[in-house]
Order: sequence, then structure tokens, then C-alpha cells
Amino acid sequence: MSARLVSIHRYPVKGFSPETLDAVTLEAGRFFPGDRLYAVENGPCGFDPAAPAYKQKTDFLVLMRNARLAALRTSFDPDTRVFTLHHEGAELARGDLSMPEGRAAVETALSAYMGKEQRGPLQVLEAPEGHRFTDSLRSGFVSLLNLASVRDLEARMGVALDPLRFRMNLHLDGWEPGAELEMAGREITVGAVRLKILKRTERCAATSVDPETGIRDLNVVKGLMQAYGHTDCGVYAKVLAGGRIAPGDAVSLPA
Repeated sequence: MSARLVSIHRYPVKGFSPETLDAVTLEAGRFFPGDRLYAVENGPCGFDPAAPAYKQKTDFLVLMRNARLAALRTSFDPDTRVFTLHHEGAELARGDLSMPEGRAAVETALSAYMGKEQRGPLQVLEAPEGHRFTDSLRSGFVSLLNLASVRDLEARMGVALDPLRFRMNLHLDGWEPGAELEMAGREITVGAVRLKILKRTERCAATSVDPETGIRDLNVVKGLMQAYGHTDCGVYAKVLAGGRIAPGDAVSLPA
């Protein structure tokens, strides 16, 4: 199957808006660079950076529970660690997430914005080396979305679906709809990078939120179940051989 890489996205802070990249360099055995480096704890969850362990996504501010996060526009500078929050064109906060005062500025602004959705003190958490705030810690190294699968679901649901609802790193096109769901254990190449498909990505209520408006307007999980009898869309993969990739790179399945 001939396919290509269409776009690249990372989510520096779990639950918040994506950043679209012109290119990315992946390294063997490592997570997608700059992705899910931070999360905002919604009340104490017991996360210990000295002994990091998987925590339920609902321990943090996430679209599954907090749809209004999608109405925020964020940016993150990986060199300065400065995270900026905007709402309706106005800057809400700016802070260096590597510094206590920078995190406090972001936490204060988010506390005011979240209102009754705040269950306890909000705290910006940073992932220690070897950890990320992904939904699937053991397999969430790099996530892949087949755009043909999204178009097929659109046709079955009778609505337009922004692929950003699925919050994946690499958007691919050229495969048949659903082809990626049968690739667990197989290797693929994206440009010079070699990946091993690990497992399907099970979808949650985060996909119900319009990534532009922050309105919970569609039941995508129900749409998947009605269309296919499961709630999977996209796959997780592990980097076997690293390299630099960019939109337009060929995607292939070695024989």
C-alpha cells in the first residue's frame, strides 16, 4: 500500500491544544519528542516523580472531562520551557514550566478559568526522564492516525470530523480505511524511520469535543461502535530506527 505522511503534531501539555510541526527527529526506543511532557493535576493524585507510575487520565485536566480546555490556545517553546495560554485572543498566562513561579502563573490562570471543574489545587507536573503523561504508558511512544479511517467514519456518521479530535502524532494517508487496525506486530517505515505497530488506540469521550470550539457536539465513541462494533481508531507504535521525518515522506510496509 502506497501512503505518505501528511502532518505531524505534538501535545506538550496533556489535554491542551496541539502544535503542528514542519519536521521531527525520532529516536529509537524513545517517546515522541516534546509530547505529553507535562500534565495539570486536578487535585492530588499521588504522582511521585521519583517513582513515576501510570495515573488515570481523569486525575488530570483532560478533554474527556473538561471540554472547555479546547477553547484555549496554547504554545510551548521547548528551548525556554515557556508555556502560553490564550482565550478568545487574550493572553491568560505565560510561564516557564521549569520554574516554580512560571508553573504558579499557569496554575493561577487555569484555576480561574476552570471554575467548578476544579476538584482541588491545580498543579503542573513535569514528566521525569523515561516517563510521559500518555494514556497508554507501555505503548504510547508514537501515535498514528489513518486519515482514510477518519473519512470512512465521517461517511458512516454523516458528519465532518476534524482529525485533530483524535489527538495523534502522525497523520498518514494512502492506506485503506481500517488497515492500520490489523497491523499489530508489523513494521512500517516513514521516510528513514522504522516503526513497529504495537496496539490499537481505544477512543474515549475526548473525541466528542470540537477541537476549535470546545463544544461537546458529537458522540464519536458511539459512532465507532455503531459503525464497526469497536471503539478503536489509530494505533500506537515504537521507534525501532530513528531519523528525521517531514510531511510528504513515503510510508511503506516492508515485505
